[in-house]
Amino acid sequence: MNLEDKKLELTYPCNWDYKVIVHKDCDIHDITKCVFGEREHKVQKSNKSKSDKYHSYKVSTLVHNDDDRKEIFEQLRKDENVKIVL
Repeated sequence: MNLEDKKLELTYPCNWDYKVIVHKDCDIHDITKCVFGEREHKVQKSNKSKSDKYHSYKVSTLVHNDDDRKEIFEQLRKDENVKIVL
């Protein structure tokens, strides 16, 4: 199935979840405070790797438009302690 031509159609504002995988020794709340500041968001621990080297979290917030959603993704991705953002 080729999804390259498909555009994600969302009705904004909407709640959006990011899956954030970080090194186990880092504090996810430090990362989210840096990205979100005073903006309301939730962090839920999700899983950890078999080797316990990485932990994953679901980070949820209200996004107002496509640019807002993508900017948060990029800010999370840029943090040096973040391995992957989905």
